[in-house]
Amino acid sequence: MVNNPGADQVERKQKKSIRLDPERQREEHRAAKGETKPLEGKCVAILATDGFEQSELIEPREALESAGATTTVIAPHAGSIRGWQHKDWGDDVKVDLTLDEANPDDYDALLLPGGVMNPDHLRTDRGAVCLVRSFFDAEKPVAAICHGPIMLIEANVLQDRHVTSWPSLRTDIQNAGGQWSDEEVVVDRGLVTSRKPSDIPAFNRTMIEEFAENTVGTRTDRGPIEA
Repeated sequence: MVNNPGADQVERKQKKSIRLDPERQREEHRAAKGETKPLEGKCVAILATDGFEQSELIEPREALESAGATTTVIAPHAGSIRGWQHKDWGDDVKVDLTLDEANPDDYDALLLPGGVMNPDHLRTDRGAVCLVRSFFDAEKPVAAICHGPIMLIEANVLQDRHVTSWPSLRTDIQNAGGQWSDEEVVVDRGLVTSRKPSDIPAFNRTMIEEFAENTVGTRTDRGPIEA
């Protein structure tokens, strides 16, 4: 039998890679025990439009679906929305429902990806702002990353809430009544926030935990949405 050291090394690396994938280990462990996935039966709305930060939609959506959730991409227009990747346009993502077709009562939780252009366009759409507000009024969990919290400012839901975000939003969040800190991920009564793409692994883990619990603490007073 001819030895092939190169092939043996590749095989060892592949096995090591598999062993070091914690999410795959958890899924295999759950499957072996006959357990359901943590978000089995949950429906999650993803609100976005053109210019969303590509990794901040694609990776959390994949994590949600791997955890058993059904996701729906909601946008102001039909067809597809285009992501922004680093310094140029990225991939298109199919729109499942337009804002005027979406009913927030159909969803258990909401994900708000970042990207500079994405929430800047959405914040001028009253339907988008009302959709975000409806999740807080119903005390459903929400996750927002990077510039996504712009929509929380616009929906006037940050009074007395602790959040993080892309650093440039700090003053706006404080002016909206929120407490801001520079942390990888922050959780406050069902609201999960993170700062940037490098926070996505922690953001995904925490988001799944909060969406699985689907419980929110005491309702806070919220002012009206300006016309």
